[in-house]
Amino acid sequence: MNVKHHRNRLTGIATAAAVALLMAGCSSKAGDQSTGDGADGVKTGPGVTDSTLRLGALTDLTGPYATLGKSIVQAQKMWADETNAKDGICGRKVEIVVKDHGYDVQKAVAAYADIAADVVALPQVIGSPVVAALLDDIERDQLLTFPQAWAASLLGKDSVQVLGTTYDVDMIAAVDFLTRTKGLGKGDTIGHVYFEGDYGTNALEGSRWAAGRAGMKVVDQKIKATDTDLSAQVSALRKAGVKAVLISAGPAQTASLTGVAASRGLRVPIVSSAPGFAPQLMKTPAAAALEGMLHVVSAAPAVSSDLPAVRSMVAAYRKKYPGSPVDSGVLSGYNAAQLLGADLKKACEGGSLAREDVVKAHRSQKNADTGLGSPQDFSDVARPASLATYVLRPDPKAVGGLVGVEDAHSAPGVEEYLTSSGS
Repeated sequence: MNVKHHRNRLTGIATAAAVALLMAGCSSKAGDQSTGDGADGVKTGPGVTDSTLRLGALTDLTGPYATLGKSIVQAQKMWADETNAKDGICGRKVEIVVKDHGYDVQKAVAAYADIAADVVALPQVIGSPVVAALLDDIERDQLLTFPQAWAASLLGKDSVQVLGTTYDVDMIAAVDFLTRTKGLGKGDTIGHVYFEGDYGTNALEGSRWAAGRAGMKVVDQKIKATDTDLSAQVSALRKAGVKAVLISAGPAQTASLTGVAASRGLRVPIVSSAPGFAPQLMKTPAAAALEGMLHVVSAAPAVSSDLPAVRSMVAAYRKKYPGSPVDSGVLSGYNAAQLLGADLKKACEGGSLAREDVVKAHRSQKNADTGLGSPQDFSDVARPASLATYVLRPDPKAVGGLVGVEDAHSAPGVEEYLTSSGS
């Protein structure tokens, strides 16, 4: 706050009283800009008061990932309610401030500017292009951020944590799955349909590397997020004689690709990145083709998993939001919130909830395990937190529309790939 010092000749007592009143009036717009010690002796900072701990979510509730965004938001609010019912974190109630950017980078930048000064961490930011646009600001603000995006370009930043595997690692696992189970081998051609931008580009890096290692060729088809009719791409891939297709896009694109391929006789295995599937697809005309042709590679298990923590989370979510689908966003959002909660608790134990100390607490976690998937190592900013990928397949009868095919495993060659790429 800028206090203009008047030159009025006041008595010492009046001056002291005026200063005290002015200082008492200094506050942020949300009252969360304290930077000293709390009443309990814990060092505080933006987003933290003696009674509250505010987190932020930059999400997509109106764009191409609106269904995912809603699931993540609801899961994280459920976690906050559960946490607050158990006296919160560090004696403070957790609040989550949600901003919808509709997968529009400019809107996301504006939303970040609106809430950044009033939150201690961001357990949710949807979209690789959104996170990429905010990277410098996030690092400057030392604001621990968990993207709902898995591009390798987001690695290497102290304050930004990609949870689980990256898109390239998952595509290496996808190629390995095709060679082990679908008979693909040396000399074969694989198609790869991918979104322009960091998401698709990073996935393509992994598929090309893995295909080259196996003596295969990749024919790629770049698309935009607004492309929902993939007829032209299917025609091109069929002409190229592909034996399988990888897709790194959204659910609408996965449905179009699979449905058109089936109708035109290109009945080959299709493997999607995790963001390319949503359970709602199993109620579309493409459902039968998806069930017969598609697999999904993911850092997280299916929400239909028998893991005790997953089953408990699903039961709680269904009770709290009975009209909402239980999809991968629920698991992803809840897992991220639990991991951040552990970081905040550790920071509190260390005596500080200041942003830089929350980041330090996070980076000290070498075996973070919520029971909702693979354990993760956050200590090396340059490497994915996990190298283990699950393989799933659509099942319209399963919770979340997916069931497990292969448990989490690190595909052959992943370490070699990371070494060659400098990770």
